[in-house]
Amino acid sequence: MQPRNMSMSGVVDLAAVKAAGEAKAKAEQARAEAARQGGGGAVAPSSLVIDVDEAGFEGDVLQRSAEVPVVIDFWAEWCEPCKQLSPLLERLAAEYNGRFVLAKIDVDANQMLMQQFGIQGIPAVFAVVAGQALPLFQGAAPEAQIRQTLDQLIQVAEQRFGLTGIAVDPEAEGEPAGAAAPAPAGPYDAALAAAVQALDAGDFGGAVQAYKNVLSDDPGNTEAKLGLAQAELLRRVQGMDPQQVRKEAADDPADVSAQVRAADLDLVGGHVEDAFGRLVETVRRTAGEDRDTARLRLLELFEVVGAEDPRVTAARSALARVLF
Repeated sequence: MQPRNMSMSGVVDLAAVKAAGEAKAKAEQARAEAARQGGGGAVAPSSLVIDVDEAGFEGDVLQRSAEVPVVIDFWAEWCEPCKQLSPLLERLAAEYNGRFVLAKIDVDANQMLMQQFGIQGIPAVFAVVAGQALPLFQGAAPEAQIRQTLDQLIQVAEQRFGLTGIAVDPEAEGEPAGAAAPAPAGPYDAALAAAVQALDAGDFGGAVQAYKNVLSDDPGNTEAKLGLAQAELLRRVQGMDPQQVRKEAADDPADVSAQVRAADLDLVGGHVEDAFGRLVETVRRTAGEDRDTARLRLLELFEVVGAEDPRVTAARSALARVLF
C-alpha cells in the first residue's frame, strides 16, 4: 500500500485503492485465463459436490466459504440414514446451481474434524459461512425441511455477508483445456474504458454513472462491480477533511456516521485491517439501523478489496462472530 494517499488539498490519490484491489484483479486475471482455456470463469457442475478430508479442509471449506456457503455432510459407509440423505443433498446442490457447495466428510477417515464439530451422531449437516460453522440439522430430515433450511442459509449469506454464490457452466464438464476459442472483445469494453478515464480525471461521479450503466445491462460484470465500488469510495472521501473526520470518530465512538467516514479514509489510506476492524467493532456495539449502516458499508469495502484477499476472509469471520 502507498504510505500517502491524500494531498494537502484533500484530493484523493488512486494509488491506494488500486493497490487495495490488487488481489481481486489477480483473481479476475485468473478467470480470464480460465475463459481462454474454455472455463469462462465458472465451475463445472461436478465441482458443487466435493469430498473433503482434514488436510484439505482449510482450503476446500474455510477459504471457499468466503465466496459461497459450504454445506457439510458428515457421513459414513455403515450409516443407513446417510445413504438416504447424501444423494438428496447432492441433488439439491445441483438444483441450487452454485448457491451453495456441498462438502462430504467421511467421519471414519476424519475423526479430528468430527470431534472439532462436536458431532455425537450421523448424519449431521453443518454449514460454514465466512469461516463460521453453523449447525443445520441432524438425521435424515424431510426434503421440505432441508429446502427451507437451505433457503434460510442462502438468505443469511446474501444479506449479511454479500455471498451470492458461484457461477456454474454446464458445458465446462469434461472439456479439455484450451478447447475453446479465445473470447471476443466484450460489448462493454468502451464503456469500461470511459469509466476508467473518468476515474483518472477525478470525475468520480461520472465514473460511478458509467459503471452503473454497464451493470444495468450486465449485473454480473465483475470489472464493473469492482470499478463501481472503488469509484463510490473515492467520491465519498473526496473533499473530506481527514483530521476532522478522524477527530470526530475518536471523540465519539458511538457516532456511526463518523466511524463509517473514518473507515473509508482508513481504506483509501491503505489501512485495510483498520477499516475492517473499525466497522466490525461498530457492528458489535450497535443495533437496528445503525448496525445495518455499518454492516452494509463493510460489505461495500469488501468489494473494493476483493473476496479473495485474506483480510476480507478474516473480516468476514469477525463479522460472523459479532452477528451470530
